[in-house]
Amino acid sequence: MEDAGDEHSGKKLPVIVSTEDLGRYRGEVTMVDGGFDPLHHGHVAYFEAAATLGAPVLCNVSSDAWVGGKHPPLLDHAERGAVIDAIRFVSYVHLSSIATVDVLRLLAPRYYAKGADWRGRLPDDELAACADAGTEVVYLDTVVDSSTAILERYERRRSG
Repeated sequence: MEDAGDEHSGKKLPVIVSTEDLGRYRGEVTMVDGGFDPLHHGHVAYFEAAATLGAPVLCNVSSDAWVGGKHPPLLDHAERGAVIDAIRFVSYVHLSSIATVDVLRLLAPRYYAKGADWRGRLPDDELAACADAGTEVVYLDTVVDSSTAILERYERRRSG
């Protein structure tokens, strides 16, 4: 596995993983995923909690089209990936152009970490992909806010 840190300087080196290279990390990472637009303090808490599971964190960043289903993206896909890549709790970033279930099948992460708000709502195909790969689904109690709620508060302040 590629080293996401520089042992001499202590600085984190950027590691963007292509879809074709996901298999190199099979069974070795904790996968987190989402749109992360806008990125907020609850996301950082989510990444930090995922890192405590003991495996390097790979953040699967949803496409602009996925984010666009909720709202026009504030930051484009690559920009969101670059910001997330700079967060110390995240070892690898994947700029996804495929469905999450397909990422799970290619990556077969050791853990698939989701916020506690996903308990009972994770799609059946994602649960099946995790079961097939022996991936443990972990729900983290780090839900502090949501990007949608932040945008709604912003719009109320702006228009009120």
